[in-house]
This record gives sequence, structure tokens and C-alpha cells, in this order.
Amino acid sequence: MASTRMASGRHPIVVEPLGGTPVAAQRVEIVERKGVGHPDTICDAVAEQVSVELCRAYLDAVGRVLHHNADKGFLVAGHTIPRLGGGEVLEPMRLLVGDRATTDAGGRHFDVAAIATAAARGWIGAHLRHVDPERHVVVESTLKPGSVELTDLFGRETIGANDTSAAMGYAPLSETERLVIAAERYLNGSTFQAAFPEAGQDIKIMACRTDATLGLTVALAFVDRFVPSAAAYFERKEAIRRDLQAYLSAQLEHLDAVTVDLNTLDDPTRGEGGMYLTVLGTSAEGGDCGQVGRGNRVNGVIPLNRPIGSEAAAGKNPVRHVGKIYTLLTHHIADRIQREVPGIDEVYVWLCSQIGRPIDDPWLASAQVRPAAGADVRELSPAVERVFARELAAIEGFTERLTRGELRVW
Repeated sequence: MASTRMASGRHPIVVEPLGGTPVAAQRVEIVERKGVGHPDTICDAVAEQVSVELCRAYLDAVGRVLHHNADKGFLVAGHTIPRLGGGEVLEPMRLLVGDRATTDAGGRHFDVAAIATAAARGWIGAHLRHVDPERHVVVESTLKPGSVELTDLFGRETIGANDTSAAMGYAPLSETERLVIAAERYLNGSTFQAAFPEAGQDIKIMACRTDATLGLTVALAFVDRFVPSAAAYFERKEAIRRDLQAYLSAQLEHLDAVTVDLNTLDDPTRGEGGMYLTVLGTSAEGGDCGQVGRGNRVNGVIPLNRPIGSEAAAGKNPVRHVGKIYTLLTHHIADRIQREVPGIDEVYVWLCSQIGRPIDDPWLASAQVRPAAGADVRELSPAVERVFARELAAIEGFTERLTRGELRVW
């Protein structure tokens, strides 16, 4: 039986039981993650950094975040010739960052193109150790001023939503989801990268679980200058595969076994064409383009067994764009409910905004709860509603964290 109440006199919150089998207990589960050097992840991360830097410039100049959305981004692959022992870059990557940003306010002019370019190069320089942001990437900003009606929202006293948008978050992560995140972070961690310098940062992991057996297919770009021969490539490839499998096997909790396959397109009979070699450690150098919104969800995975929202959070305005705020907030609220309310095995949280409506007063707030054995949703509902009310009341602090870039969106 579902319950509907008004939290703080305003928010309609619907709490209902969720039937069926929890994702972690389903026979088949598929989860994907794209690593820090993947072209789609680069686009998401750069778009978010552009928003953070725009927020900083606006706050420093006029004391508030002005209208902007930098959530349109496209990374055009360059042209390289990878070779054993070291190849060359013939043409740089091209990164386009765009949409809308306020250029003039309070008697101040904002060079948004320069801000965006500096943000992009700064992020690339800090996170992609083989990529020179000055030589290997051309950054182009297409940010333009926004419409009058949407820009006017930022001058109103009440913080109103700039869109009608819905979002969904859930908790907890399944063991498969946790292991996929752990695997990519391990491979891109400083300890592993020091032990295996030939490992690039463009990593894609696809995990398929059947019952209690987990299989991972990993694509990992090798940096050619650390690979002197084909024999060395395949030797190090096997060493990396064994190392990752041993690491993951030690992390298993409820699963029985994990297997790892690495760079399955390789073919030893095809010479350099049969190895995943790159010059800069990312396929964006010459093999694959990237786009904002095609990468990980804000909780770090692409979970094919879960409902998935359509919003691309990266780069969107952190104080007005509910597509971004609610996408992160639903996961946050779900996590708080699952941790704080005893008797809940799994929870899905839904928020829907209405353009112009205060962001702390969603048009719809809902929790679908899968109770633990012996628990009753009717008894759990008041505690769930209290978490909703508390987190919605604290939404300004949440958006301030987004403004400062404290919450990862990929």
C-alpha cells in the first residue's frame, strides 16, 4: 500500500512498495563504465569543469551564479600513427564546448570563451598525463548568451526551476556495480600506472554477471612508447589481466568468481594492427570521438538493469537546472534512505520538476521501496518522508557543493 503525505506542508511524497527481485539477486546483470581517458568521459568532465569555472567567475564578480549551460560538447578525434617503441601525432584532437553563458551583467563583461578554454586545458593537463593540452588538443568555445526568459530566472528572488524535468536515483549499488567502479579506478590509479606505465587512461569495462559468476571485458589503450615489441605487448597484456583478476577476486563479497578478458580484438598474426596501441593513451587521439551525455551516469556506471534518466548532467547550471540538480539529488536521497532507514533492501527515488516552480518544492517526489524480509512499507514510510523533507530543505547547500565542483558527475 502506498502512502502520500505533504512534507513541510508543501512537498507531496509518495512512498510505495516495490515488488520483484532486487537487481543484485537477478540472474543476469550488465554494467558498463568508461574510464577517465575515454572520449565520452573527457567531454563530460570538461563540460563540468567549464561550468565550475563560470560559476567561480560569476560569484567573484557579482556575488551570484548567472545563467549558463555548458552541457553541449563534442570531441573530434585527431590523427596519430602508433608504432611499437613510439609513434607520432599528425593532427590534434578538437574539443568543442558550447551552449549558453551570460557575457555581461552588473556592468561586468565575462570572456566566456577564454574561461571555457582555460577550464578545458586545465582539466586535460591535470588528468591526462600523456596529453599536452596546448599541442595535442584544439579547444573551441561556442558559448553564446541565453534567451531573455531563461536569463531572467536568475534575477528572481525565488530559485525556480529552469525546465520541466524528471530524474531517478537508487541505492545501494550492486556488487557488480561496485566492482566495475573499483576496477576502473584501480587501473587508472597511480600505483597501478606506475607498475604498468604502458597502460593508458582510456579504459572501458563491460561487466556481465550470470548468477554468482562475474565476467569483465576490458578495453585498455596501451601507450606505444612503452611497448618495444609485439612480444612485450602480449606479455604485459597478460600480466595486466592477471593483476586485475587477482585484485577483483580479493574484493568479492557475495559473488563466487570473476574472470577478466582484456583487449579481445587483438590478433598476434596482424602485426601492429593486431594490438591496441595509442600514442597518447586515449582512442580520442585518432580512433574515437566523444560527446557529453554518452558516458557514465552520475553514480559512475551505466547500469542496464536499472531505469535510466535522459538528462546529461555534466556542464548544466548547478543552481537552476533541475535536470542536473535532481539527477544527483535523487541518488543522494536514495543513499541516505538506504543507510538511515532500517529494513530497506533497495530504494528508487524519483523527482519531477515544473519549470518556474521552486526547486525545493518538486512537482512530484516518490520513493519505491523494496522492504527487507519482515519489514512493512507502511511502518517505514514516515522515516523515508523525513529524509526527503530534510534533504529538500537543504537543497541550497547541495547546489552550493555542485557549484564548487565537489560532486562528481561521471
